[in-house]
Amino acid sequence: MKIGLMADSHEHMEKIKEAVKVFNQEEVEMVLHAGDIISPITCQYFKDLKSKLIAVFGNNDGEKDFLRSQFTAIGAEIHQPPHELTIAGKKVLIYHIPDFLDILAESGYYDLILYGHTHKIDLKSGKTIVVNPGECSGWLSGRATIGILETEDMSVRIIEL
Repeated sequence: MKIGLMADSHEHMEKIKEAVKVFNQEEVEMVLHAGDIISPITCQYFKDLKSKLIAVFGNNDGEKDFLRSQFTAIGAEIHQPPHELTIAGKKVLIYHIPDFLDILAESGYYDLILYGHTHKIDLKSGKTIVVNPGECSGWLSGRATIGILETEDMSVRIIEL
């Protein structure tokens, strides 16, 4: 199964549009967003995803009730972090601020931990795969990036937008 990974889109409409285009071209079956979407207006681009979108709130996401209602209206989910789910038999944790990241990874409880907040790409392999796909927006680093996870071998590709 192919999963799209993103974080820190920070209302950068053009980059969100590009990310959605890549995810659709890659035929991902699900997209996970690790927070800092910022505004409900972004739904106009996220609604073009041909796959399910599951997100968590980040520290900069305001008006959470309205953001949740707009995401629900397009068939997406947005949760308070941390959010646990199982995808293709893999235990996944999505959250924004990487508190206790090393402890969580070392526990081996999760197959995948996805986080954001730092705006920096982070890939760690081991029993638990840890991924920060970098910032979709590119606002801070100048690099707009997303990721693609293959659940069969738990490999991750980082894609520059």
